[in-house]
Amino acid sequence: MNEVVETLRNIEQNYKIFQQQQFTFTRALDHTREEAHDLIRPVASIVQVQVYKDHHCISATDRRILNMFISICNDLRNLCQKLETVHPGDHVTNGLLERCKVLLNDSNDLSAIRATYPHGVVNYLSFEEARNTYGGVVSLIPIVIDHLKEWVTYTKRHLLHQVSHGRGRAVSKKEAPTSQKPSVRFAAHTSVSNKNTVQLQEKDFQKYLLENQRPKQKAPWRPPGKH
Repeated sequence: MNEVVETLRNIEQNYKIFQQQQFTFTRALDHTREEAHDLIRPVASIVQVQVYKDHHCISATDRRILNMFISICNDLRNLCQKLETVHPGDHVTNGLLERCKVLLNDSNDLSAIRATYPHGVVNYLSFEEARNTYGGVVSLIPIVIDHLKEWVTYTKRHLLHQVSHGRGRAVSKKEAPTSQKPSVRFAAHTSVSNKNTVQLQEKDFQKYLLENQRPKQKAPWRPPGKH
């Protein structure tokens, strides 16, 4: 779990750097869309950005920022795969992961999604860009990160509950034999005491036998008559 948290933190740091360059990102999309003669349809999938970068990018700056977007998406996708092995999950965590995997699918249509408060990525776009062109693609990463942070928070709470519950049962099991120890010791003490009592009784009895089996001394002879 610590590795997951650290990985997610690193992705967030990379995204913060990317977010500070959002204007560079949208300008790179403008340039590559123009080169591709694709100015009508919105940027609505990861694979679309990949195609722009690979086939219609003539600027190193544009290529760098588009590659940064794709790299963060790949990191998020890899993290989702790792989360499935960290925790078996339940309907909550499985639902969050499934949502992330759908969003990060290369060909998934992003045109309808919008990141809301506290994210301001859509607010940095013009009205036309936010509504028709880039609103979905700039919303993808913050929405996925929010889902993964929710997954971590929920899983930590769930695991903590399991650990505390398990400790409670372990303590109960430990207390059970401990509470029996006094009775065991008392029983052992009673047994020793009874044994000693029996031994004393046998000694007294033997002593009684010896005393009663001892031949009686005869009284000295006296002549008949008055004494």
